[in-house]
Amino acid sequence: MTEVVLIIHLILAITLVGLVLMQRSEGGALGMGGGGGGGMGGFMTGRAAGDLLTRSTAIVAACFMATSLTLAILAANTRSSGSLLDQPAPTTQAPAKPGLPTVPLAK
Repeated sequence: MTEVVLIIHLILAITLVGLVLMQRSEGGALGMGGGGGGGMGGFMTGRAAGDLLTRSTAIVAACFMATSLTLAILAANTRSSGSLLDQPAPTTQAPAKPGLPTVPLAK
């Protein structure tokens, strides 16, 4: 179940990035769906393309947030222990005492 939601989440993330990049900027210099004579040709006007991209971005963003919450809930349910702070501290051993050197003496 988690793997399926994760794959959908990744597809939504890539789609969301693509939709945001296709939208027209305030200056209009980077937009692909531009007004006058660019981008979409006669298929849609600049305003209709902008509205379609805005609504699509909002829908994909809402789905992205839903899958984020779903993944968080699934991760919380599959975790075996509560918190790292609840686990006992690891026991440490005392450092070894230095011994005598093991270098053979010269004769």
